[in-house]
Amino acid sequence: MSRLFGTDGVRGVAGTELPIELATKLGQAGAYVLTKETSHKATIIVGCDTRISGGMLASALMAGITSVGANAIYVGVMPTPAVAYLTRTHKVDAGVVISASHNPMEFNGIKFFNGDGYKLSDQLEDEIQAVIENDMKDIDFPTGAGIGTIDYRFDLRDEYVEFEKKAVPVDLKGMKIVIDCAEGASFYTSKKALEDLGAEIVAIHVEPNGTNINANCGSTHMEELQKRVVAEKACCGIAFDGDADRMLAVDENGHLVDGDQIMAICAKHMKDQGKLKKDTVVVTVMSNLGFTIMGKEQGLNIEKTAVGDRYVLENMVANGYNIGGEQSGHVIFLDDNTTGDGLLSALHLLQVMVDTGKPLSQLASIMTVLPQALVNARVSNEKKHRYMEIPEVAEAIAALEKKFDGEGRVLIRPSGTEPLVRVMIEGKDQAEIDAEAHKLADLIMDVMA
Repeated sequence: MSRLFGTDGVRGVAGTELPIELATKLGQAGAYVLTKETSHKATIIVGCDTRISGGMLASALMAGITSVGANAIYVGVMPTPAVAYLTRTHKVDAGVVISASHNPMEFNGIKFFNGDGYKLSDQLEDEIQAVIENDMKDIDFPTGAGIGTIDYRFDLRDEYVEFEKKAVPVDLKGMKIVIDCAEGASFYTSKKALEDLGAEIVAIHVEPNGTNINANCGSTHMEELQKRVVAEKACCGIAFDGDADRMLAVDENGHLVDGDQIMAICAKHMKDQGKLKKDTVVVTVMSNLGFTIMGKEQGLNIEKTAVGDRYVLENMVANGYNIGGEQSGHVIFLDDNTTGDGLLSALHLLQVMVDTGKPLSQLASIMTVLPQALVNARVSNEKKHRYMEIPEVAEAIAALEKKFDGEGRVLIRPSGTEPLVRVMIEGKDQAEIDAEAHKLADLIMDVMA
């Protein structure tokens, strides 16, 4: 069996690539691995986003959890960072989120948190997979009173809202904000928190029906939000993804403010307040070159990791840093929560706007976003890691690296969550890098079909 876990849990098309049988096995193996050291009857919190397959997979997962003698608390539709928070504060043994984040509705995923609210290490994920591959031979399946129970707690979303408001108690009175909730897990929590803090909220894509999550909306489709912010004469717009662990913003002029810019704004403000630990921000190799230049200008140390917010988090925890994230909008404020949290990121960004009295467009000018082209080459999951084995592809990449050496960069990588090879090129001329990125992506798809 190839590795089950990607950079953000186990993902695939629900019902085929991620069948209920696998969900049950993940529940059994995950509960066993994460709770085998406990002397009490273990408890695991389970939440999901708004996908139609969420209930099906949650039921299968919880059947697996309870079949090995652990209890489950089902919290229903809940942002990923809310499950991490509740896992930690309710002192349960683990948390699980059923979500495929920003992916289309037919996909779903299963990701685990340990009892401290952190995503699992590669080693723990490999241990869970080993138990499954061993046909659960190490697990004792109880009967009678030894079987676990399921408790249903749909009230806990308000507990998460209260936590967010206390973490960043910013006064938003007089601010008109457009939010796009991607027909996803933040449709209640984000609107509720921002309104409670005094903002006038125009909410779009807050009517999930199970099949419309991320459909031309949310942080992967910013066009509607950009137009709406201008039409509403709002001070800004906030877009979440399906499970609300990421957010992107729109300034008052309708211009995109991406994750790099959000981190630059917040990190500079934290540094000015003496709250930025070791004057350092942790980002991935996908962050724009403009972010590195900004760091030098502002006296910020920039740490870089592999792509994936889990690797950002590991670096932050290991080295004592308190802000990091990805260009895509995963931003981790480690003083407040243990994972990327879209609502928390929005509140920190709004706090800077309130504290400085500056419009978002002015704040975002702290860094210049250099031209960047990102094109996805769709290939099978089985082939996506082998692109460098194709001589034509390897030669084309080497030629591009030589062409842009000193004036940009070329970064090619397989997606951790989708059947894609991502082609990213940065350079001085947008038209040129767009053409080169599409040319390489087309080549990869042609030779790896």
